[in-house]
Amino acid sequence: MKLLDRIERHLKESHMSATRFGRRAVGDPRFVIDLRAGRRPRRRTIEKVEEYLRNLPSPD
Repeated sequence: MKLLDRIERHLKESHMSATRFGRRAVGDPRFVIDLRAGRRPRRRTIEKVEEYLRNLPSPD
């Protein structure tokens, strides 16, 4: 699954805004908006997002 797909799924399931996710995951409120527009993140940024998603509490 692509990174953006995983993020979009998380946003839908958690009812979190794209700007809040970007701010929390990588410190960039435009991160998801830019990904949707075709931004290609660096490897380190991808690692930060993946770590953020891994460390989220599992849904009950």
